[in-house]
Amino acid sequence: MADRKVKGPASYFPSIEKTYGQPIAHWMDLIDSQSGRKHMEIVNWLKAEHGLGHGHANALVAHALAQKPA
Repeated sequence: MADRKVKGPASYFPSIEKTYGQPIAHWMDLIDSQSGRKHMEIVNWLKAEHGLGHGHANALVAHALAQKPA
């Protein structure tokens, strides 16, 4: 049985946890606190306020927003 490789934004999660020392749930909670803001507004907020790189911030926001009901 072949292992399934994680694709999409979630493929960044191990690197995000290692780089910033926080579990993904921490970042999802922060993103949830920014409800009503647009994707790039949240990305820029994570970069400015929490020191995330663009790719990591973008992956977290994309994943979080994709989980929200329409």
